[in-house]
Amino acid sequence: MENKKELRTWLDDFQLNHPLVIAGPCSAETEEQVLKIAHELKNSDVSIFRAGIWKPRTRPGGFEGVGEIGLKWLQKAKAETGLLMATEVATAAHVKLALEHDIDVLWIGARTTVNPFAVQEIADALQGTDKIVLLKNPVNPDLSLWIGGLERLYNANIKKLGVIHRGFSTYEKTKYRNNPEWQIAIDLQNRFPDLPLICDPSHITGRRDMIQEVSQQALDLNYDGLIIETHIDPDNAWSDAAQQVTPATLKQMFVNLRVRKISDDESEYNQKMAKLRLQIDEFDGKLLEILGNRMKVADKIGVLKKEKNVAILQNKRWNEILGKMILEGEEKGLSNEFVMQLFKAIHQESISHQEKVMKN
Repeated sequence: MENKKELRTWLDDFQLNHPLVIAGPCSAETEEQVLKIAHELKNSDVSIFRAGIWKPRTRPGGFEGVGEIGLKWLQKAKAETGLLMATEVATAAHVKLALEHDIDVLWIGARTTVNPFAVQEIADALQGTDKIVLLKNPVNPDLSLWIGGLERLYNANIKKLGVIHRGFSTYEKTKYRNNPEWQIAIDLQNRFPDLPLICDPSHITGRRDMIQEVSQQALDLNYDGLIIETHIDPDNAWSDAAQQVTPATLKQMFVNLRVRKISDDESEYNQKMAKLRLQIDEFDGKLLEILGNRMKVADKIGVLKKEKNVAILQNKRWNEILGKMILEGEEKGLSNEFVMQLFKAIHQESISHQEKVMKN
């Protein structure tokens, strides 16, 4: 599905002078709630109204959605506001009901994307549909799994495809609910440049006070749109209360967010950019040279450990290095998260080098 121009056609059909915006409550709770939020959003930059009808919960006992009755509320909201309607589907039965109620946009959630059987079942149910189908990234940071889901949908002759980046689960404690792992989404974008890419800052952050910040990061990375959970009374929402914003807050975000140009044709800009990129290239080359030399030292350490029958992994030493590097990184303006990821990768490569030495 490389470079298939039709994948972006549906986005162009909106004829927007700004990124696509999908907004609405995490869950459809009542008919009154759905209609009120939809009317609040209809005269804004929002093009598609979203609401969860079926809610996959981590543990039983939570609110799992109102079910089929909610689809009738979405139909009424569309008739009254003209907004397109979107909801999540997780089974072929959900697809059948959503299509019967003429829902315009169907998205497949992160928990479903991890299961190829489930994605295939949904793809079969959607075979040849002209509806817009959006695939969220899997909960775990697995690009191949994300691409596999896309291929299943594309092979079902679904042309109006797009992806939603909602972040990835991690055992490590970070400031995000789901770590963005921006590079994974960028890698997907580089492979499929004509595939619309939408950011879900609500699920990435889990906190309404961070949504604008992450939305701006997505726009800075040239994302095609945003999907933001919006509720008239967020604190009393039946699900994911902490990450929903009010329609008024959302509209103010539209004022504050800046859409970046892809490039600039001025010669002065291009000359300065060329010089800066040359500096980056030089530093990257030096980084690789330094890392290569570091691994040569790791090889020597491996030889010494093999001679003395010493274990490769030395946790005390590793923790000392990591703590020291995090402190030094802060002094150089580097985030703790970046330094941790960088040195974990270096440490793993060092271990791999020493393992090879041990085997020889």
